[in-house]
Amino acid sequence: MSSHDLRIPEQLSVQVQAYLNHLMIERGLSDNTMDAYRRDLKRYLLYLTQENVTGVETISVHHVSGFLQALSSGSHHMGQLAVSSVNRVLVAARGWHRFMFLENITPTNPAADIAPPKTGQHLPDGLTIDQVERLLDTPSPETASGLRDRALMELLYAAGARITEAIALDVDDLITIDEIDETIVVRLFGKGSKERIVPLGSYAVDAINAYLIRGRPQLAAGGKGSAALFLNRFGGRITRQTGWNVIKQAARDAEITDDISPHTLRHSFATHLLQGGADVRVVQELLGHASVTTTQIYTHVTADTLREVFAYAHPRAAR
Repeated sequence: MSSHDLRIPEQLSVQVQAYLNHLMIERGLSDNTMDAYRRDLKRYLLYLTQENVTGVETISVHHVSGFLQALSSGSHHMGQLAVSSVNRVLVAARGWHRFMFLENITPTNPAADIAPPKTGQHLPDGLTIDQVERLLDTPSPETASGLRDRALMELLYAAGARITEAIALDVDDLITIDEIDETIVVRLFGKGSKERIVPLGSYAVDAINAYLIRGRPQLAAGGKGSAALFLNRFGGRITRQTGWNVIKQAARDAEITDDISPHTLRHSFATHLLQGGADVRVVQELLGHASVTTTQIYTHVTADTLREVFAYAHPRAAR
């Protein structure tokens, strides 16, 4: 019997839905994150159903570890997953068990001592400064969509924004704090609707102003007065897919052969700041990371620079 033919016991479904409600209401997770939790927990419930589990009180540590093994091996109709994907699914399962334990739904937490499989550190791919400049120079300044695409990419790189944060921006999220110097900050809403304020450099400000003056009014003419900053040709808010397409097309036009995405500009933002001497905790705030540990994955890129500075500056470095 395939997993598609299984009927998940009602008690399991009810308790998972209670956890999803908690995530949505109490923690305010984004729609994309909620969809990921639903998929991952459904996968877990299908495994438990195959193991004849009908109630949460009977789930044991062996079920959790068995699920981990099934994900890694592809047994139980799970489909073999990469280590990073296994870890993501395990986070959802562990969060559910922790929730049920803290809410006194179950007497124990069977996932408490289950460690995620080890994975090699993934070092984010980034672009060189020259590649970024080539990428940002590709959109045509003669068309409304070209002005929009340039402004979008400049903002992604200037603010280290996620593509979902950028497309969610309204015009009012751009805040002028100095009219004379044209100093502008952008208000971004990250994971869990956490707000952060990020300053924009002069290149991004110029690109956004050009779009607001010469590009956005043309695009807005085809719509019904959307407050969105980045508009499509129908005058509505652009989609995440449009943002991806903009980056892909710009990469082709700039003859950048690396497989890049909107997140590549976020990686490059962090990398170039650290290479320029920015403090990792400042970069953490700008990226909107809850923990500095997440940001520290970018510090590998400064290793060569640090060694050069050390060799030059430390009185006992030279041999």
